[in-house]
Amino acid sequence: MSTTPSRGASGAAVLAVLLATVVVTGLWHVTQGTSGVGFWDLLRYLLGAHENVGGVPVGDVLTGSRLPRMAAGIAVGVALGAGGALLQSVTRNPLAAPDTLAVTAGSYFALVVVAAFHLTVPLWTSGAVAFGGGVLAAGLVLGLVGAASGVASTRLILAGSAVAMALDAATATLLILFKDSTTGLYAWGSGSLAQLNIDAATRAAPVIVAVLVVALLLARRLDVLGLGDDAAATLGVPVRSTRLVAVLCAVLLTSISVTLAGPIAFVGLAAPVAVRLASHRIGALTRHAFLIPASGLAGALLVLLADVVLRAILGAQAAASIPTGIPTALLGAVVIVVLALRLRDAGETPLTHVAVRSRRRFVIVVIVATVLLAATVLTGLLAGSLWLRTGDIALWLRGSAPDLIALALDDRAPRVAAAVTAGAALALAGTVVQGTVRNPLAEPGVLGITAGAGLGAVLALHSGRPTLIAAAVATGLATFAIIAVLAWRGGLLPDRFLLIGIGCGYALANVSTFLLLRADPWDTPRILTWLSGTTYGRTFPDVLPVALVLLVATPAVLGLRRQLDLLAIDEDTPTIFGVRREAARLTLLTIAAVAAAVSVIAVGVVGFAGLVAPHLARALTGARHGRIVPVAMLLGALLVTMADTLGRTVIAPSQIPAGLIMALIGAPYFVWLLRRSRL
Repeated sequence: MSTTPSRGASGAAVLAVLLATVVVTGLWHVTQGTSGVGFWDLLRYLLGAHENVGGVPVGDVLTGSRLPRMAAGIAVGVALGAGGALLQSVTRNPLAAPDTLAVTAGSYFALVVVAAFHLTVPLWTSGAVAFGGGVLAAGLVLGLVGAASGVASTRLILAGSAVAMALDAATATLLILFKDSTTGLYAWGSGSLAQLNIDAATRAAPVIVAVLVVALLLARRLDVLGLGDDAAATLGVPVRSTRLVAVLCAVLLTSISVTLAGPIAFVGLAAPVAVRLASHRIGALTRHAFLIPASGLAGALLVLLADVVLRAILGAQAAASIPTGIPTALLGAVVIVVLALRLRDAGETPLTHVAVRSRRRFVIVVIVATVLLAATVLTGLLAGSLWLRTGDIALWLRGSAPDLIALALDDRAPRVAAAVTAGAALALAGTVVQGTVRNPLAEPGVLGITAGAGLGAVLALHSGRPTLIAAAVATGLATFAIIAVLAWRGGLLPDRFLLIGIGCGYALANVSTFLLLRADPWDTPRILTWLSGTTYGRTFPDVLPVALVLLVATPAVLGLRRQLDLLAIDEDTPTIFGVRREAARLTLLTIAAVAAAVSVIAVGVVGFAGLVAPHLARALTGARHGRIVPVAMLLGALLVTMADTLGRTVIAPSQIPAGLIMALIGAPYFVWLLRRSRL
């Protein structure tokens, strides 16, 4: 006897329960706010009493503030939850979501471009702009990982993270360059349910419903597609068109959400994952006819709960300055870590094969890199809003330079020194991390170590320099320790290590954003200095800790170069040659974590330098770490110094943080490396 009717009934029951829960949460949601209008005031209003609270009519509060916020939360949650379910289905990957495919970042970037250039557009045009940005970003990510044949989890999230980082860097650059026309978009960029009225939500609702109808019409095709492309094609399902329409539906839902409330992170990941986990007990949820609406309702529930719990804990007034996207992003980071622990590792990822290089080539590379670094340092000293000459540097060194020149060099010299030392430290850390975990895509920024150190620096911003340094190093090491402990099951396997690191990085970055938004407005520029990755305002005392760590860490790593060479081969070779594998790995990674953490003191949070420099050094000098380390450090110093100089000069007297320039340079390289690797 068929069980289809009973499965349909159980699916309908689940949808009914979810809908009822959303309604109850929504009713709780409308009782919260900054106006002082509470549950009983609203109840009396609904029963016909028309009264004021604090001089404001209750009806105006309900229709002008509470209902629009609740409606936006439901609309955004439904759109993101359903969109995430579609993306997970077409890629057959539980980590697929609007965030991990950079759809959210692409939509947000497109809208910031419109705002930066004063392009006033109606809602539907804004949605079209966001849709275009999301489609381009998703197309790039899926093109990199090859969605048609199924997507490896690590490839998907690495590609999505790289593209999202580049788009976020471009967005942040626009926010800096056009701060007058993009005022308020920073907080909105973390996702905000604040609405002027209910009009935006009511205009978005029919579009969301229409897209959901199209998605539900694809439900049976998506069910069959889950069996695999070949099986689906054999059963008559048009695979390419089904996948294309589903992705377009997901991107359209995401773009509507971003237009309505900004990029609220990871609802599109967490909601469908929760529904899919429930499907193990409720079989009806495996069918897309129930999975898609259930994911949408779960998304609405997550958004509303994030908002009401935040306001219940902090109070409505305090929570008003905290975007809803921050707690949802923290939830998403937890989901990534949990899924990484559950997923099977794809196996060890060998470092990119490189040919054996001669000693003569190594010497030539060192000489050329040193000359280029010296030229970049000189350019960094001379370039800026006031261009200097080499003779001015000589006068400054003798202490006889005119006041204007002395002032310029007093500012530039510590900044150049900070960029050189921090770039070398990040490259050293990246070289060690890549060698010990045998993954060319690993680096301190991707693994969240620098984000952890940045959080520590933000927490200790008002303390003295020794406390600041200690806090940065401690939180950087603590981040590494958490990642290592979580990923250690069976050894530091590459896929698990990377995914857990990225999840922790997301969480720490959002905690830093939370602190930024909660901070005194006078402290905001100082916190942004750390989080953007810039040398602005640095002094020689800020450079000293990094230089001291390099003086100790560099000979230590070079002394362990044989162990590092063996660890970079495979798991068995170190043991064969008598190396205590885990002890050597722990020692080397601790050195790397310290170097990466202390670099934050000099340049804040800068990504990709620890990825690009070691990879270039390996390609130029071969696989021996005795040669890779010094060349990588020279190249890392060169890259960060170049990024800092460009940031100070391209739009002088305005400045672009070095971290953003480095992301714009490093992300495309990261994508190219991902494309070439066999991860």
